Amino acid sequence: MHPDSSASDAAGGAGETSQTRKRPKPGERRVQILQALATMLEQPGGERVTTAALAARLQVSEAALYRHFASKAQMFEALIDFIESSVFGLVNQISGQTEPGTARAARIVVMALQFGEKNPGMARVMVGDALVNEHERLQQRMNQFFDKLEAALRQSLREAAPSSGGSGSATPESDAKVRASILAAFITGRMQRFVRSGFRASPTDQIQPALAWLLS
Repeated sequence: MHPDSSASDAAGGAGETSQTRKRPKPGERRVQILQALATMLEQPGGERVTTAALAARLQVSEAALYRHFASKAQMFEALIDFIESSVFGLVNQISGQTEPGTARAARIVVMALQFGEKNPGMARVMVGDALVNEHERLQQRMNQFFDKLEAALRQSLREAAPSSGGSGSATPESDAKVRASILAAFITGRMQRFVRSGFRASPTDQIQPALAWLLS
């Protein structure tokens, strides 16, 4: 209702509210639930999100939540789906570039950390902080996520490794594996510090000097 509404407008306010409060379109409520869950996860302190609190935030009943998701675990799985599609969609774009493999690996690291920084609630899911006391399959999925991310880093570094002979490494495959493991640990470590600091410690702080040292 506009600020200059008349008394007669006010008298009909109840009917007007019922008319303007439209039912969400198919799929829209599902998105609203996930957005609310992600927002609640952005609150520092690490409190566990309950379906009761989530329903209260959305001003619906818990039964309304379960019409869209069979369980809270399914809500978290939907968030993980979003994380995977977002991050690996960008990984695929970076991997398709013609720049040197070490440069691609560095870009993957920066991209993953920037994603967590821009999406603090998702960062809590990524490092498992939000998954404590939730279904174990959720943590398994995030473990697989980082395994896949490490594999992408390993592929880029393998392509960057010079062949044996001359100044090249005699064990390029092993070297790529070790360096990818270190970079993956660097990502998780920076992300954990970000979450545990209440989102104050930027995961991308001094990122370029750090990567220059790690990839030298």
